[in-house]
Formats: sequence, C-alpha cells, structure tokens
Amino acid sequence: MIDQYQRKIEYVRISLTDRCNLRCRYCMPEAGIEKLHHEDILTFAEILRVVQALAALGVRKVRLTGGEPLVRRGIVDLVRAIRSVPGIEQVVLTTNGVLLDELAGPLVAAGLSGVNISLDTLRPDVFAEITRRPLFERVEKGIESLQALGLTDIKFNCVPIAGVNEEEIPALVGLARDRAVKVRFIELMPIGCAYEVGYKGVAMDRVRALIERAYGPLKAAGIKAGAVNGPAVYYRLSGFKGEVGFIDAMEHKFCASCNRVRLTAEGFLKLCLNAKTGIDIRKLLRDGISDDNLRLAVYHAIYHKPEEHFFLAKDNDARDSRAMVQVGG
Repeated sequence: MIDQYQRKIEYVRISLTDRCNLRCRYCMPEAGIEKLHHEDILTFAEILRVVQALAALGVRKVRLTGGEPLVRRGIVDLVRAIRSVPGIEQVVLTTNGVLLDELAGPLVAAGLSGVNISLDTLRPDVFAEITRRPLFERVEKGIESLQALGLTDIKFNCVPIAGVNEEEIPALVGLARDRAVKVRFIELMPIGCAYEVGYKGVAMDRVRALIERAYGPLKAAGIKAGAVNGPAVYYRLSGFKGEVGFIDAMEHKFCASCNRVRLTAEGFLKLCLNAKTGIDIRKLLRDGISDDNLRLAVYHAIYHKPEEHFFLAKDNDARDSRAMVQVGG
C-alpha cells in the first residue's frame, strides 16, 4: 500500500517476545526489564491474522525479531505458517545466534529465507563484555550450522562502538572475503540504554575509512530488481565474494524511502521505530474485530505513518524512548 507521503509499504518487522538470552549493553539493562506476561503477547494465531491483513494490503516481506525470537517456543511452526500466507514472499529472522545451532535446520526446512545475525565482535572477551554473557562459542557454532545448510541470504549486523569494537571493523568485514554474506554496520542510535552505559557510536565516515584503508575502495553494489529491500546501502570490495552495508539513520536519514512498519510483541502496530504513533492491534483482535475491519484499521493506521523519525528531537512527546528490546529490534 501507499502511505500519505507516497511511500510503498511492503515490509513488516514482527517482535515475537521482549525476552532475550543476552544482555547487550546498548539494548537492555543488566538486570533485564519488567517482562510482559504471557497473556499480554500476541498468540501465533493472532500474529497470522495480522500478517494476512498486511499481505492483503501489499506487504511481501516479514522479519521476525525480538527480544531474541528464537526463545519463543514454536517459532518453526510460525515460520511455516507465515510462509504459506498468499502474497508473502520472504520470511526472514534477526537473531543473536545463540540458539541457531539447534534451530537452523528446522527453520530453513520450514521456509525461512534469510537470517541476520547480530555480531559486534569476533573476540570472545569483547563479546562477553558487550553482551554480559560468555556465549561467543555458541554463536560460532550456530553460524557454522547455518552456512552448512547452504542458505544464501546471511547478513551480519555490527554496531560500531568507540573504544569497544572499533578496531575490529576490518576483521568483521573480512567475513565477506571468502563467503557470499553481507556485513552491515549500523549506526548507534540515541534510543534505549546505549548512552546510559556511556557508549558512543563511531561515525560511518570513520567506519568507511577504516575499511578502505584495509581493503581498498568501496564500490557501490547494484540493487536486486523487485526485491523488498531494507535501509542498508551496499558496496563491494575487490576480491570479495560478499558485500559491505551501511545503515546510518542519523548521518544519512532514509525516512523518505522507508517501506516498513513494526508489530511489537504486545500487539501494537508501530509506524516508526522512534515514534509512539500506531494502533493497538491486540485490543482490536481480542474485541472480536472481523478480518475486513482489521484490514481497514491497518490500512488507515499505515496511511498516517509519520514522515520522519524524532531522534534529534529529544523533548518531543511523540518520541519513543524505550529500550530496543521493548520496541522490537
């Protein structure tokens, strides 16, 4: 569908849970958060109804997020069910990778078409420092299991943090030298816990300079025609099988081309990562709304999607300042 700013909305990110088996410093407080009660999160049947409504409006891509989506029981069945919805072409997942070793095979067999793995470092000690959990080896095993399945859409997401993993940027890019994967660098956003723990992001110009100093010039990669793309801009390096991507919502605002909405774990259709605006889908579902009226309500909500985010307007009442794990990654 087309919103009021003539953007084509065809991508939804669905948070399955606010729970996570890591405590990444830029995402969640060390003690965790006050968790949602089980009855407060959408059931899989409710999620499917929302996906069906969105698909009827033109959404083609579904990304499952969290929290950590792999801690939600029954996720393999959910992937299979979503993949069978008419109009849905891609079901993808963003994960920290801790549970991938045991779930990669069943997920791919169920129709999962792509995986984004959050990977901020290749050093076990730095991993433990960032995530507050010594589980790097489990993530490594999960990555190996995923690659052994022959999945072609694998991306690694790194948040560059000054004084923490900045010097590892070239090593992380090296993952794409001999493998057809995408290594993406995501700008640290002023949302949630990052600034409370003293983290400072690395400017994307600095990230690019470190990469080019190590590997030579970055050359723009083409965009796959007809694909439902996210906000990353991709580049190639000479001799590399994979690509390098950049997502910098602050330095290079991409709101004008935003093509997605979010569904939080408790069922709020969120129209922008950084805004409170949206619609309480859970209430509508549990009050007995019909499929036709659900589709109409979703249409009207998305049509009024905000023009841009509020990251720089710290005192704006419309700004959502919750932790990322609560908003949906």
